[in-house]
Amino acid sequence: MLVLVTYDVNTETAAGRKRLRKVAKLCVNHGQRVQNSVFECLLDAAQYVTFKAALGAAIDPEADSLRFYQLGNHYKTRVEHLGRHPELAQDDVLMV
Repeated sequence: MLVLVTYDVNTETAAGRKRLRKVAKLCVNHGQRVQNSVFECLLDAAQYVTFKAALGAAIDPEADSLRFYQLGNHYKTRVEHLGRHPELAQDDVLMV
């Protein structure tokens, strides 16, 4: 399923900047950045639960915010895009 993850991490302190780096790294490892604090992640149900728990543990719930939008398996009909597209689509094959 496609999950859209957005975050807002308070970076007024050194600890906040560290949390931001950790949240961004977790997101990069699970999806594709589409805007500064927005990631599209193709995950199965087990990966989603694990990912969500890791992000929840990385933030300060009193100062930071996470949002998860589950677009499901038929996301291609639910996502509209204007402007510059990412280099690769979420479901493209990447050979390294």
